[in-house]
Amino acid sequence: MTPDQQPEVAEDARPDALPQGPELVEGRATQPVATEPVEGPDPQPDDALIDAPPTRSPEQLQSALEALLLIADEPVSETALAAALNTPTGAVADALAELVRFYDETGRGFELRSVAGGWRYYTRDEHAELLSGYVLQGQQAKLSQAALETLAVIAYLQPVSRSRVSAVRGVSVDGVMRTLLARELIAEIGAEDSGATLFATTDYFLERMGLQSLDDLPELAPYLPEATELEAELGQLAVVPDPGTGEVPEPVEGPELDRDHQLDESGQEQRG
Repeated sequence: MTPDQQPEVAEDARPDALPQGPELVEGRATQPVATEPVEGPDPQPDDALIDAPPTRSPEQLQSALEALLLIADEPVSETALAAALNTPTGAVADALAELVRFYDETGRGFELRSVAGGWRYYTRDEHAELLSGYVLQGQQAKLSQAALETLAVIAYLQPVSRSRVSAVRGVSVDGVMRTLLARELIAEIGAEDSGATLFATTDYFLERMGLQSLDDLPELAPYLPEATELEAELGQLAVVPDPGTGEVPEPVEGPELDRDHQLDESGQEQRG
């Protein structure tokens, strides 16, 4: 064969004619062996706990379950409890059943129930009336007259300091203010330049009063005393008791004058 002669290559032996993606074994092209997928349930991480050896004694397991269930705000499944304790689910189920039996036999005020696929503590039905009365006691307790007056002062003058409320009422309001704060009817909202704490009513106050906003508060004018009544009350407050006897002197009435008698500007009687 001369150099200018090229060997004939079969069409199927050219590199670009080889099947794509084969494995080359000893220079031969082979197709990969197709395998059928193996069907079956996906292994769950908690499945291993079913047959795992117990790591706690029955008493220790019950104690741990009580601690977990006391902080649960919704039913907890046996699988979740087993995973948290790294304990076989069978041992957890036995411990839960033992706790249920123990609470029933000892007459505890609570019980362990299996609800919604999990376990949770509940108070017993026979104590429902007692508990509802206890829970609602604080909500139904009426405010004292002093608390209502203090709350009214804050509602109309807010933001207002404790000292100003005390000055308006004329008495100390420390205890009443603590009550209103505990009932969440008022709240601290800041401080004056002097450092005195400022108080104002809360949204809960509006809710309890049935108001949309503070603009719905009734006007004070219809509830204020008449000017003459207020003047009379102030006049009584201005009377000073006698320092010797401590008695309040009777009001001094002016002289009764007939038509022919008048008083001049100095108060002296003069005849017409």
